[in-house]
Amino acid sequence: MAKIRLRQAVIVEGKYDKIKLESVVDALILTTDGFRIFKDKERRELLRSLAKTRGLIVLTDSDGAGFKLRGHINGIVGDGEVTHVYIPDIFGKEKRKRTASAEGKLGVEGMDTATLREAFRRAGVLEDNRRQDSGDAITRQDLYEDGLTGGENAAARRRALYARLGLPGRLSASSALELMNHMLSRKEYKVLVRELDRTTD
Repeated sequence: MAKIRLRQAVIVEGKYDKIKLESVVDALILTTDGFRIFKDKERRELLRSLAKTRGLIVLTDSDGAGFKLRGHINGIVGDGEVTHVYIPDIFGKEKRKRTASAEGKLGVEGMDTATLREAFRRAGVLEDNRRQDSGDAITRQDLYEDGLTGGENAAARRRALYARLGLPGRLSASSALELMNHMLSRKEYKVLVRELDRTTD
């Protein structure tokens, strides 16, 4: 299968993530080198510049460290163009490692190419996945009315929905809203919510 050609630069955590991603995308791929990016002024300036000139795609692991890096990168780039691509929570151990990660989840390097391609599609990066027409968009009000925000069990309901969509459990409601509007029509979203209601009754 042909590689996904991207105008945006992609930032991943480490060299093994980069090696894995090189089999999926044709793009400039950079690494954070873990948390070293917190102290690397040159790398931060580069990311800021890339976000403003060609756009930046952030692809980190779905664990706590990965989400911390995402937040840091968002702070670095300011009003530059940033797209977040998320891998699902899949538990296991990378082949090259002796033990699983602290949270027991596979990182980017442990994903198969089909899962990575699907993650890019869901984020709306591929040409064949255009954002839903604004009249058919899923809204914050929908999330509230469907018990996915603002209620006692909202976080648990969101996690159940994320699991059905193959999204990481740590995803914020606002990030999920943006992704769902790339992935689903409003009608498809409502069907999923009804299915969720049936399984929790």
